[in-house]
Amino acid sequence: MTEVETPRGPARVHLHPVDGAVGGVVLGHGAGGGVTARDLVAATGAANDAGWSVALVEQPYRVAGRKSPAPAPQLDEAWTAVVAWLREHELAGLPLVSGGRSAGARVACRTAEAVGATGVLCLAFPVHPPGRPEKTRQPELDAVGVPALVVQGESDPFGMPVGSDTCTVVTVRGNHSLGEMGKVADAIRDWLPGLL
Repeated sequence: MTEVETPRGPARVHLHPVDGAVGGVVLGHGAGGGVTARDLVAATGAANDAGWSVALVEQPYRVAGRKSPAPAPQLDEAWTAVVAWLREHELAGLPLVSGGRSAGARVACRTAEAVGATGVLCLAFPVHPPGRPEKTRQPELDAVGVPALVVQGESDPFGMPVGSDTCTVVTVRGNHSLGEMGKVADAIRDWLPGLL
């Protein structure tokens, strides 16, 4: 575990490297969760299996012990700083996938261009607040200019994202807490090689 200074305070990076990595995957956690979420663990294993080193990032508000997330611009600023640090150190010279679960997926979408992502991986993308489909966040996903993979629970109360030519949506059993970790891992393992 490494602490990385950001303009919003220190973030923590948990590295899962592989020898001779073909790329790097940087993943963030959900609003109230951490980097030990089952789907983040499954994604890490799948990416490592495919030859990609993985960095799991704890946002500064979590490192500081707060449960409520910082405002989106602060999350994005901290994320961008951590990815820039990783590009200079552990993931230097590698194609990079930016991603995360829920709120972390939103951060990855909003910052994909700024961090120079090759692809974006979204686990349980929160399309809208539960029961509020009019407050859609689909435009954040639509604005991603690189290939994206969304793995979504078929009964997620946060909605079902719309795929596109560049955005693949894979559904698994479950709600906002994804089920079928094997299928989550398979989707990621199948998608990553196409980015190289």
